[in-house]
Amino acid sequence: MSDQEVADFVAEQRVVVCGTTGPHGWPHLMPLWYVVREGQIWAWTYAKSQKARNLERDDRATLQIEDGERYEELRGLMIEAHTVIHRVTEDVARLGQEIYERYGVGALGDEFMDAVRAQAVKRVALQFVPARVASWDHRKLQGRY
Repeated sequence: MSDQEVADFVAEQRVVVCGTTGPHGWPHLMPLWYVVREGQIWAWTYAKSQKARNLERDDRATLQIEDGERYEELRGLMIEAHTVIHRVTEDVARLGQEIYERYGVGALGDEFMDAVRAQAVKRVALQFVPARVASWDHRKLQGRY
């Protein structure tokens, strides 16, 4: 995919699978909701989650976003990234607000934002800084495999 096709694909999809290295060396894969900020994927998670603990130990993550049902429709993106963990509560709350706005969750009024801030105290923001990107789009193969 071209850079523009990658950007469009990331903007239209809804779930990224985040792969980290677990405490015993096994891959740990978890789905995340996300937003895009300046071309980078950002997500939030509980600070005590296994993925957060894995990323504290080793900042490398592999992200995958995919789409398609049949082989000739498959397209996707794999990003090898270094992760920056943000812990400032207001920054985490702003990210939570962006995520909820993107996914249409909650009323986003003052009362809802109080609930987001209450969650932000227990969460961290994950900024995935791409090191390498690979993409594929089987729709472009036009039946030639």
